[in-house]
Amino acid sequence: MKWFNHAVIEKNVILMGVLTLITVSIGGLAQIVPLFTVATTIERVEGVRPYTPLELMGRNIYVREGCYVCHSQMVRPFRDELERYGHFSLAAESMYDHPFQWGSKRSGPDLARVGGRYSDDWQAAHLRSPRAVVPESIMPPYAFLDRPLAYADIADHLKAQRAIGVPYSEEMIANARADLEAQARPEADPAAFQGRYARARQAAFDGNPGAITEMDAVVAYLQMLGTLVQFRDVTPEQMRQQ
Repeated sequence: MKWFNHAVIEKNVILMGVLTLITVSIGGLAQIVPLFTVATTIERVEGVRPYTPLELMGRNIYVREGCYVCHSQMVRPFRDELERYGHFSLAAESMYDHPFQWGSKRSGPDLARVGGRYSDDWQAAHLRSPRAVVPESIMPPYAFLDRPLAYADIADHLKAQRAIGVPYSEEMIANARADLEAQARPEADPAAFQGRYARARQAAFDGNPGAITEMDAVVAYLQMLGTLVQFRDVTPEQMRQQ
C-alpha cells in the first residue's frame, strides 16, 4: 500500500514520469480515437455544400469582426429554442466550418436559422445602423462594411479550405473570382455559378449593384445560414438508417 503513497511517487522522478506518461496517454487516446469515427457521427443529409466564394468571404469578415462573441449558431434541442429558432442544429451543417461558429453566449439572437428570415435590405440596414430597425439593439454599427471587398486572392482561400478537407474542386478554384462576381451581380448569367453551388442566390445584397462590398459578402453569408437543409425531410428514423 505504501507504493500508492503520494510522497513516494513525488520523490521518485522515474515513477512520476511513468505515471504521468500513462495518464497523458489515456487522455490523448480519449480525444484522438473518436476522430477515427467522425464520419459515422455526422448525419447524412442532403443539401449541405461548401460556401460560395462570396459567402466564404462574408464568413471570414464575420469571424474577423468577432460576431460569434454575441451570436451563437447552434440551436439546442430544447422546446423553447425550437419554437423560437426552428429545427435543432445538425452536425452536418458545420462540417465545412473551420472553425465552427457555435458560440457560447447570446447577447444577440442565435443566427443558425437567420437565412431568409429578413430581406437583404433589412440585413444591410441592420448592419449599418442596428437601432434604426431594432430600437433595443445593443449591437455596434457596421456601416464601414460598405467599403469595397478585397477578393483578388479568393482562389487561395478556397485552396486553403480544401487543404483542411472542404471539397472544393479544381473547377471551383479556377472560377472562384468569376463565381464571386456572378453572385453579387444579379444580372450575370447564373448557369455556371449555380451549377457549381446548388441553391445559391444571386443578388445585389447591399442594395448597390455597381460595386462589390464587404456588406455584400456578409449579407450573402447571413442569408444562406440554415437554408441548405430541407428540415422537413430530416427525421430521426432517416438519420438512424444512414
